[in-house]
Amino acid sequence: AALRLHAKLKEHLTQRNIIPSQIGSSPEKREPTLAEAALIAIDPSRSAPMAHAGAAKPDPEKKSWADVEEEEEAKAKAEAEAELAAAAASSCSSSSAPIEPVVEAQAKQIEALSLSVPDDDGGAEGPPLLDDSDDSQIQAVTSGGTVYESATTFEDVKLTPELLKGLHDEMGFSRPSKIQAITLPMILTPPYRDLVAQAHNGSGKTTCFVLGMLSRVDPNRKMPQAICICPTRELAQQNKSVLMRMGKFTGITCACATPPAQKDYMPISKMAPVTDQVVIGTSGTLTKWITHKKLATREIKILVFDEADHMLAEEGFKTDSLRIMKDIQNSAGGCQVLLFSATFNEKVKEFVTKAIKDGNQIFVKKEDLTLEKVKQYKVRVPDEAAKIEVIRDKIFEFGQKVGQVIIFVRTRNSTKNVHNALTKEDYVCSSIQGSLDQAEREKVIQEFKDGYTKVLISTDVLARGFDQAQVNLVINYDMPIKYNTRDEPDYEVYLHRIGRAGRFGRKGAVFNLLCGQTDEVVMTKIEDYFQHKVPEVPNWKSEDNFETALKDAGLLE
Repeated sequence: AALRLHAKLKEHLTQRNIIPSQIGSSPEKREPTLAEAALIAIDPSRSAPMAHAGAAKPDPEKKSWADVEEEEEAKAKAEAEAELAAAAASSCSSSSAPIEPVVEAQAKQIEALSLSVPDDDGGAEGPPLLDDSDDSQIQAVTSGGTVYESATTFEDVKLTPELLKGLHDEMGFSRPSKIQAITLPMILTPPYRDLVAQAHNGSGKTTCFVLGMLSRVDPNRKMPQAICICPTRELAQQNKSVLMRMGKFTGITCACATPPAQKDYMPISKMAPVTDQVVIGTSGTLTKWITHKKLATREIKILVFDEADHMLAEEGFKTDSLRIMKDIQNSAGGCQVLLFSATFNEKVKEFVTKAIKDGNQIFVKKEDLTLEKVKQYKVRVPDEAAKIEVIRDKIFEFGQKVGQVIIFVRTRNSTKNVHNALTKEDYVCSSIQGSLDQAEREKVIQEFKDGYTKVLISTDVLARGFDQAQVNLVINYDMPIKYNTRDEPDYEVYLHRIGRAGRFGRKGAVFNLLCGQTDEVVMTKIEDYFQHKVPEVPNWKSEDNFETALKDAGLLE
């Protein structure tokens, strides 16, 4: 049918004395396609705009994921071919063998976002705010012409028996969390709209996008169909582990695209093309695999950004992330995009709301972000030595009775200094920071997860997405400050840090150690930003004060 259409079009042009190669031949004008030439033949007034169709510059207010010029050309091509098909059908109506034109389906117009979540007042306009702890208050969410019923069970979203078995038997999940109840119907219901979802740390976001990937891929097709991009190798490996457990009975396989350990290094030229259905990795390695044709993107159905705010921030991994997105759009014709994070600053939020115009969006008010079940405290100390004393003689005195501890520091040197100070006192602890090679990082993480060490000292490499249920104490040895500033807090990092305690709704405590005016300014700004007053431990030398604090946090009886 396609060949017959091509021949008929050629005949149609010849009858009108039009040769495509002679149209728009000036250097500054591109040569029209066969479809455009046919439209010029039918309507000569089209020739001028056709010649300059690729020259329009994108409106920055309408910037999308892929290059705007390419999108406009694709849209023009779809419209041209649709009209061409109609013209060809008309001119060929006398033919004894009717031609069935093969053309690209024109993109459907999608209504603007309209989310509605009933609340105590009977309804709400605009993107819903996840500030209601009662799951039963959420009944339905509407986007465009699609109505999504909130899922009260995993069976409500029509998961396969294999996935249900993985959820119940392997993961031990009985019913969806609040964020899962809202987003799973959005992710798994045609027409598979894009989704930007913000929810509290430990609320179950990982399960949302892992189920989305496992549900959308075909285990019988040995090629990549889903990609998940993460900011760190630890988070990528953790997400792969969750996916393999959840998808244990599906037959789906997963590749982890992270920088290899030195002992496992292999030139990328010798690497076999990826045949796993799901690929989870860091943006740099994923970009390298795609560039060297080791990771095909033509069949990608779903693209996930975990910790999306960091992946799309200017100071984060935005360039690589958008490059991957553009490659998928060019090769696969677009796919469902899911962006998950506990935090979205205003700049990133503005960007994603423009980019995901026709998708579903769920955001949390910043004053509702701090975790209710994680009790935060500030401790004023006179100097750095006092910080070590507080950790060693006060917090550890009681804290090691109740669970594992993560101590967050700002620099690699601080990691070493705190580690040395504690090990000198015979405390068994591990430390991790970006300069460790892959094998060392994996060893440290595994020992901590297995419980061989109860104390982990870390830079912000573990601030995001690190799940360890036994962690119920976090110590901010250094307050999080934005790069190249003196006292500007990194609010998103602070929230992610405290989110390492009290995972999955468990109770936890956070101690912010303040030493000097800069720490005081940073703490005050954090309190103002989240509209949450952090109580003070009155006397840093008092064991009774720390014992009372841990009791108030529900960690001691």
